[in-house]
Amino acid sequence: MDSLIPFTTSGSLVDCVDRKMLVILRDGRKLHGVLRSYDQFGVPPLFFIILMSTPADSSSANLVLEDTVERIYHGNAFAENWHGLFLIRGENVVLLGEIDLDQEDDIPLQQVDYHALEPYHKNDTDVKKQREDAKSQILYEQKGFCKEGGEGDGY
Repeated sequence: MDSLIPFTTSGSLVDCVDRKMLVILRDGRKLHGVLRSYDQFGVPPLFFIILMSTPADSSSANLVLEDTVERIYHGNAFAENWHGLFLIRGENVVLLGEIDLDQEDDIPLQQVDYHALEPYHKNDTDVKKQREDAKSQILYEQKGFCKEGGEGDGY
């Protein structure tokens, strides 16, 4: 069992450093960038400590992405918004995966201007939120489920 521990903790991220990664956040945003650093123990890197008001969850790893873009999608189109250097608190990460550079250009989607696609993406997000709220209300009223999630839980 002890031999599996490095592969179930942030120590397994060492092979991902300097690689292009996809990160999906709790609020539903999709970020593409090069993983430059992470902290293994939930302590923010020293030069970022002033940016964070509280230490991160000790079971998660904070990530530093370089050359970061946020991607939005609608139909068969996508757009990118440049963010540059991006610090991500580990508790906000839903998914982290490496991007296959050989297949990245084979995406059957058309890239468009971010500002042209943004209203459509916002509308899609609002419709999804309304649908999830309605489902949550039905489950609460008719089935006795508790209301979970909240601000920032968009995945």
